[in-house]
Amino acid sequence: MLNRRIVLVIATVAALAGCASQPKPASLAATIAATPELSTLSDLVIKSGLTIALDEAGPLTIFAPTNEAFSKIPAKTLAVIEADPIKLKALLTYHAIQGQVMARDIKNGNFKSVNGANLALSKAGDFVTVEDGMVQKADISASNGVIHIVDSVLIPPAR
Repeated sequence: MLNRRIVLVIATVAALAGCASQPKPASLAATIAATPELSTLSDLVIKSGLTIALDEAGPLTIFAPTNEAFSKIPAKTLAVIEADPIKLKALLTYHAIQGQVMARDIKNGNFKSVNGANLALSKAGDFVTVEDGMVQKADISASNGVIHIVDSVLIPPAR
């Protein structure tokens, strides 16, 4: 009798666990902040004042450079960009496009970035590139969009 009750309790707990709703994905800003390989990007988002936009705006597709990608930029160049709020926002908004575009839906062509400049996206098989960057990890869902982690910092064209 005791074994039957234990089995019944285990079955009930398992059923309830299966019925439990999945947690809602975090915002783009929170997802970036929670991803260790994007800590430099997260710091720059905070410094630029774009955190609220990435918490509320959407849907957006973000091409998020890794810490390693940022380390390829000369420290002096990055310091100049960080010190200029206009340049920093231009750089960061160049990594975003309107709408939620999953990797499977990417078509070869130009897409208008949030900062207004075109971004060249292409796909060959399972490989997705944005400008000269390769998507390393695709389709990270957020409540207000999607993030694709890239291996390069995308530099917007001079205006």
